[in-house]
Amino acid sequence: MKKNICYIFLAAILISAGCEKDKFLQDGSFSGTNDVTEAQLWANPDYARNFLNNVYASLSDRYNLGDGALLASATDEAVNSNLNSGINTFTNGTWNAARTVDDVYTDMYTGIRKANMFLEKANGSAIIPIDEVLPANVAANQTYDAQIQRLLGQAYFLRAFFQFELLKRYGSYVIVTKTLSVNDELDLPRNTFDECVKQISDDCEAAISRLPLSPVEWRTVDRGRATQTAAMALKARLLLYAASPQYNTTNSLVKWQAAADAAKRIMDTGKHGIYSSYPNIWLWNTAGAFNNETIFATATLNTTAIETNNAPISYDGANGRTNPTQEFVDAFEMRTTGKPISDGTSGYNANAPYTNRDPRLGFTVLFNSASVQPAIAATNFKSRPVETFVGGKDGLGLNVNATKTGYYMRKYLSESASWAGTTTNIRRPWIFFRYAEVLLNYAEALNEAQGTAQLTEILRVVNLVRARAGVAMPALQTTNPAGNAYVAPTQIELRKRIRNERRVELSFEEHRFFDVRRWKEGETTFNGPVTGMRITPITATTFTYTRFTVDNRVFAARNYLYPISQNELNRSPKLGQNTGY
Repeated sequence: MKKNICYIFLAAILISAGCEKDKFLQDGSFSGTNDVTEAQLWANPDYARNFLNNVYASLSDRYNLGDGALLASATDEAVNSNLNSGINTFTNGTWNAARTVDDVYTDMYTGIRKANMFLEKANGSAIIPIDEVLPANVAANQTYDAQIQRLLGQAYFLRAFFQFELLKRYGSYVIVTKTLSVNDELDLPRNTFDECVKQISDDCEAAISRLPLSPVEWRTVDRGRATQTAAMALKARLLLYAASPQYNTTNSLVKWQAAADAAKRIMDTGKHGIYSSYPNIWLWNTAGAFNNETIFATATLNTTAIETNNAPISYDGANGRTNPTQEFVDAFEMRTTGKPISDGTSGYNANAPYTNRDPRLGFTVLFNSASVQPAIAATNFKSRPVETFVGGKDGLGLNVNATKTGYYMRKYLSESASWAGTTTNIRRPWIFFRYAEVLLNYAEALNEAQGTAQLTEILRVVNLVRARAGVAMPALQTTNPAGNAYVAPTQIELRKRIRNERRVELSFEEHRFFDVRRWKEGETTFNGPVTGMRITPITATTFTYTRFTVDNRVFAARNYLYPISQNELNRSPKLGQNTGY
């Protein structure tokens, strides 16, 4: 169906005469008009690098999926304060081929096409050598071939990234590794899941063989470009998904071990670690660009939109969009004992529910700090308490944007941002891969592959995440049932704690949405009510806490995968629809 090429595969390739190929002169000479031939463009010493930069432009931050919504509000992590937000399509039973959300199909194929074109044209293109990697002034790094290989490595990584974004949503996709033209057959069936995994894995390896090892090997102005560790992290996540119950229906331990090995490969480089300040991983004005935990991220946004979308409503008219659920708040253990609050010996007090909790709760959620005596600085925002109690300035029902759960999101927000009067923007990337995820990927895959035979190693790795400065949660242990942070030494109990650690540590980073799906737990975890906390003042310093239902969520078997948009199916019927849509 050749008429489909402009929509599916030929979007925005930045070649000024690309839509009029009959005007190209086959010998590459100037046409005599204002048109520039493709050969002339690639002969321009600036073009190859600029074209690759444009491939990076297909990466998008995930802070706003419409009306300030995060994907977290399509999970049990949060509710969006705008009850009419499109994000609710995921959870209210109306998600279908005619009503898609987060439909990246066209954007990812645009990125794939750009990457393919670059891979085809880069060799032989004119480039000016740049001293782009460290150590500086090494002649071997400045040869034409070395420069081209690093450029190709970036393109391979980006193509792999775009393909994985399709795979994790749609379950499979049409593998395209060349620039398609109007003469190619474009109505194609999707490849199998295993074929897609192999293609992405191969592209990751092609990137690894060509790229600098980690961000610190790039010169400072080029940090943010792809690296070996970024490609390794992508492959590790890919293989973790492929080993999970959603796709590994026979529970092949070989697949789990491959996922563990892929994560360990990054760990063994020694190039990344756990950053000392959890809140500042994303706040690059404070932490400095590319702290050692960041493996790959978007270009930094310099904005206050994240605050205006998500800060509590009393703070200069913010919209308070992302409201954490009580289920999410309950996932944070007790700081002093390292035990879940459901454990009767944890020390949890329902009349002081936020006291002595995992510090990541205060770093991630803005709760009613007026109820904490004395107030905990980490639960204040911009040096004053958040009041989510009934009648408080940020409380339930105060206006249309007020919290629907009794909580607001704190993660990603900066105390230094200012959006009323004089604006103070904050530099923030969306971080796609960070080292804490790599450690948790490794622990999960190793537990599934070998279980308690690797008990010591599994605990060691999870405890690296828990030991972060400023968090310092008690180390998980399996030897003293009466002691802090005890975990029964079984594969099942380890699985529970690893999964909960992912839930807490990686919250609001879009992992929960896909984790629950790859674990095949959507019908039980995402299907039913989510709750909030109604905090009612008794005196100026005492409150009652009442859980209430905020929303009744719907999750059907078909919702494990995204639907293929009906518009795409109309153009390319051989794509086939995912089951149930």
